[in-house]
Amino acid sequence: MKAIEFVRHGVPHEVCRCVDAGDIGPPGPREVVVALDASAINPADLLIIEGRYPGPAELPARVGIEGTGHVESTGDAVTELATGDRVMILDRANWAERVRIDATQAIRIPDNIDVLQAAMMKANPPTALLMLRDYADLERGDWVIQNAANSAVGYHVIRLAKSRGLHTINVVRRASLVEPLTAAGADLVVLEGDDLGRRVRKEIGSAPVRLGLDAAGGGACLALADCLSDGGTVVNYGFLSGEPCMITPHHAILHDISLKGFWLVRRLFRSPREDIEKVYAEVAQLIAEGIVRAPVEATYDLTDVERALTHAERERRSGKILFTPNR
Repeated sequence: MKAIEFVRHGVPHEVCRCVDAGDIGPPGPREVVVALDASAINPADLLIIEGRYPGPAELPARVGIEGTGHVESTGDAVTELATGDRVMILDRANWAERVRIDATQAIRIPDNIDVLQAAMMKANPPTALLMLRDYADLERGDWVIQNAANSAVGYHVIRLAKSRGLHTINVVRRASLVEPLTAAGADLVVLEGDDLGRRVRKEIGSAPVRLGLDAAGGGACLALADCLSDGGTVVNYGFLSGEPCMITPHHAILHDISLKGFWLVRRLFRSPREDIEKVYAEVAQLIAEGIVRAPVEATYDLTDVERALTHAERERRSGKILFTPNR
């Protein structure tokens, strides 16, 4: 059985390798064996490999936050899953042909959703869904601003907001992203840079902007705060800049703007099983309806790990990179 592991922290395509891991063996009483159909390369995977995000304590280690596949076999005590069931995997070692996991680490999902979209449903769709839902009392016609708007989370925010009658302001680094984001439903796409708040207000006037979604920290976080209405909230969910998140006393004191953090591990995965399944049932339905959909740029076999990770490390991409271990 092939699997990808990293031997030390560093540049992902330099420190990861595809290995022959041998037969993983039959499932234990409460375990299932899953054959992976697709596994996404998530930005958090790259940060884990670089040593900039919580990850395994000992190396070498396997990696792969997201993955989907079919149950090949079940342990004698497993009643909630059956051979042939399609599942999304909660465990974090999914860049492999097969995994043997506790049955609680698999969520049954419908067969009628695209396999590549299913492989990307664990992290980004619930992140977008819960950030839009939990941090501000948004009403139809309100505006939401986000940076890194061409990311998978960014696309999900645009489409989810549109389905709720919300408008989105989308901050990007290059002009070539304006057209694809507009086609995805973005109401306003603006380039990052100086005086973002003034430029945004020139476009939308005094319309309420109660929520800002920040994937970067640093000055990008500060720029979002400049765009918010009084009482608004900036939610940081990403590490892209590696810099501390910032708002000023002017924001916090005079305009009652707050800064909060979002981590899916804490917000969702520590919830009761029933709540986790409910969120993913909603995500699966949104995928089936076409509301949630992330662009895919390329797929690779596990043996092409160096090329796949080099591709995933590029800044100028138009979609996600995935492994397809058994296709």
